[in-house]
Amino acid sequence: MDANKADSMIKDSCNYNLLRHNTFGMNVKCARFLEFSTIDDLREITSQRDIVDKPMLILGGGSNVLFVGDFPGTILHSGIKSIELIRDEDTACLRCGSGEVWDDVVDYAVSTGLYGAENLSAIPGEVGASAVQNIGAYGSEVKDLIVNVEAVDVMTGETCEFSPVDCCYGYRDSKFKHEWKNRYIITYVTYRFSKKFEPKLDYGNIKSFLSSNGIDNPTARCLRDAIISIRNAKLPDPGILGNAGSFFVNPIISMEKYSALSAEYQNMPHYLLDDGRVKVPAGWLIEQCGWKGRSLGNAGVYEKQSLVLVNRGGATGEEILALCERICSDVNKRFGIEIFPEVNISFNYL
Repeated sequence: MDANKADSMIKDSCNYNLLRHNTFGMNVKCARFLEFSTIDDLREITSQRDIVDKPMLILGGGSNVLFVGDFPGTILHSGIKSIELIRDEDTACLRCGSGEVWDDVVDYAVSTGLYGAENLSAIPGEVGASAVQNIGAYGSEVKDLIVNVEAVDVMTGETCEFSPVDCCYGYRDSKFKHEWKNRYIITYVTYRFSKKFEPKLDYGNIKSFLSSNGIDNPTARCLRDAIISIRNAKLPDPGILGNAGSFFVNPIISMEKYSALSAEYQNMPHYLLDDGRVKVPAGWLIEQCGWKGRSLGNAGVYEKQSLVLVNRGGATGEEILALCERICSDVNKRFGIEIFPEVNISFNYL
């Protein structure tokens, strides 16, 4: 592949440093880094068997990944950037390139009078990752906005289109994280928004934050700004303290398990789900085990939010992973609840 062709938009680098491509601040490298800007670029890449038959990783903004050492293969990154507005009578859709920054899409929607994503403001990462991870916050999940996901089949080079049902979306989960991992590379995601603003204010401390700022009837812009302020108050700036946001998924347990635990821990926070199960904040479980603000080596638990693991300076991926394993073990011993990382950790990096 000649990345220097005049008509090529492929960026091709060997022995590439990934420091600016991961918010944990891991100073690691990959053997090869390829960035594509069009579907044709991606098809050209996937036609090269020496790429797809070797270790390969599809990387977005690097805000949800922990590198445990150098990556010995090829990393693919989408540079497809576009936002196409498609209007109809009651709703409107945005067809977005997978390389667009997710929060830029939210800001564009609010500015255009399209509603439904305000509670998902300030979630780091790119459009492609939103469809892989089913990002969510403050009572909202992106699966409820997604109309379809377009992708290229790595094995055939064919373009495919998937519905949310096809993707089997669950809590921070989809087929793209499992059987479709490294099989399909997302190129575009289409989201549907409402033209009527119906704010979701009942999750977390949104109402109290708005009230404390004298806002009783927030506009979409007010709600977005509130969500950004709430997140910034409890999450560290990765430019100062390396992190990947919420490191753990909030566990979901049976009502029977919750009833038994709440008899002992009467102040145990929880959220009832439609299927009768109960979601318990992982941060609360971790804090009860005494980990808030503690460190192992250069890896630590953030002082303001126990869900967040941080690089206090010079931490390795192995140190972050060791801290994660200690926390998971302690939570399981105390509560009989297994918690798992939300951050993607691939052990073939080792």
